[in-house]
Amino acid sequence: MWIPAAHVEARDRLTIARILRVNHAGEYGAIRIYGAQIVVARRLWPNLVPPLTEMLGDEIRHCHLFRAAMPSRRSRPCRVMQFWSLGGFLLGFFTALAGRQSIWVCTAAVEAAVHRHLGDQLHFLAGRDESVKAIILDINEEELAHLHTAQSHLQTMNATQAALHGTITVLTDLMIWLSTWGDSTRMARALRQAKTS
Repeated sequence: MWIPAAHVEARDRLTIARILRVNHAGEYGAIRIYGAQIVVARRLWPNLVPPLTEMLGDEIRHCHLFRAAMPSRRSRPCRVMQFWSLGGFLLGFFTALAGRQSIWVCTAAVEAAVHRHLGDQLHFLAGRDESVKAIILDINEEELAHLHTAQSHLQTMNATQAALHGTITVLTDLMIWLSTWGDSTRMARALRQAKTS
């Protein structure tokens, strides 16, 4: 059972609960993306099934880690979980239908946005919740591996792929912002201020 240190303010405890909520929802969304991509890839791009299945396994583990940390921090699953679920499935399904390069564009965009937000969270959690920070440090290595795998398959992006990448990045950021009630912006701002200090 996690007991917050006395110096951790109520506002920060709420942010920690929101971090867990959005990370759990995001991992669930990633499960739905990879699951849908695997369904399509089995028929159209069978050689992509093994790496997608491996990444799916990582996301399932991450989802369980965040879910296990939620109760002791008075966190609960995201209220917009159905959007993460439906959005993840549709994104995975349609990017897989669009072609193998679109699968990697999707992975690169999502994982880059996730990596950026995890960095903001790690900065925020330092000295506030070392246990959740340790979970994020653990999973961040696998998320970076997913990003590097996707980038290694993307030699160059054409204009359509660049637009898809940008759209997915914006949608991922929007879902994270909605799921943290704007705390993701506060964490990013605090990190920028710390870097300039």
